Amino acid sequence: MPNWTFTNINTSLKVLFTSYLVVVGIGYMMAFTQILFTHGMADGEVGLSVDDIVYSYYGNRNGSLIENKLNGSMKENASDEDRFKIIKWVREGADETQFKATIKPIFENNCLMCHNADSGLPDFSTYESVKHVSETDSGASFASLTRVSHIHLFGIAFIFMFVGLIFSFATSVPTWLKASAIAMPYISQVLDIASWWLTKFDPAFAWLVMFGGAGMAVAFAFMWVVSIYEMWLRKAS
Repeated sequence: MPNWTFTNINTSLKVLFTSYLVVVGIGYMMAFTQILFTHGMADGEVGLSVDDIVYSYYGNRNGSLIENKLNGSMKENASDEDRFKIIKWVREGADETQFKATIKPIFENNCLMCHNADSGLPDFSTYESVKHVSETDSGASFASLTRVSHIHLFGIAFIFMFVGLIFSFATSVPTWLKASAIAMPYISQVLDIASWWLTKFDPAFAWLVMFGGAGMAVAFAFMWVVSIYEMWLRKAS
C-alpha cells in the first residue's frame, strides 16, 4: 500500500474527504442540539447538567415520568392549563374514567402526533400506556437502553472509522498523538454507553456520561480540524 498523505492525494479525493467531514460535522452539531432539547431539558432548565443525566437514566423518583416530562423537556408542548389538568389527574390516582372524559382529548390535541402506536414512544391513545408512565419515574427502561446502545455502538463506530481513516493521512502530528486521537472516540463511546447503564443503577455515575461525550467531541474536533487544515491550508514542504 502506498504511503498516502494529504500532500500526495489528488484533488478529487480531497473533495470527497472534505465533503464527508463537512456533512458529519453538521450532523454532529445537530446531534448535540438534539441532546440539548431532550436530555438537556430533563430538569426543566436549558443546558445540559448532571441533573439532566440523572433524570434521564436514573429517573426523578420524587414523581411520575409524565409529570417530570411535563415540567421538563415536554413543557412547551402543552398549555399551562392542560399540563395542570394532566398532573392533577396523575396525582389523584390516574382514574380511567376521568382519562377518557378529560385527559385523552388533551393528548389527542397535543401529543398523539408523536406519542402513537407507530412511534416507538409511549402510546398516549391508550389508558394502559399512559397509566404506565404515570407511575414513579425510574428513568430509561432496560428495553430503551438496549435499543439505543446497539444503535450508537454500530452507528458511531461506523462514522469514526471513516473520520479516523481520513485523519490517518495527516503528517503534522506525531504518531503517538495520531494513534491516541483515532482510539479516543472508541474508548469514549464504550465509556459513555457503559455509564448510561451504571447511572440507571446509581446516579453517582452520571459524571461518566459527560466525560464519555466530551472525549468523543474533543477527538472529533481535533481530527476534523487537522484533516481540513492539512488538505487545504498547509503549504507543501
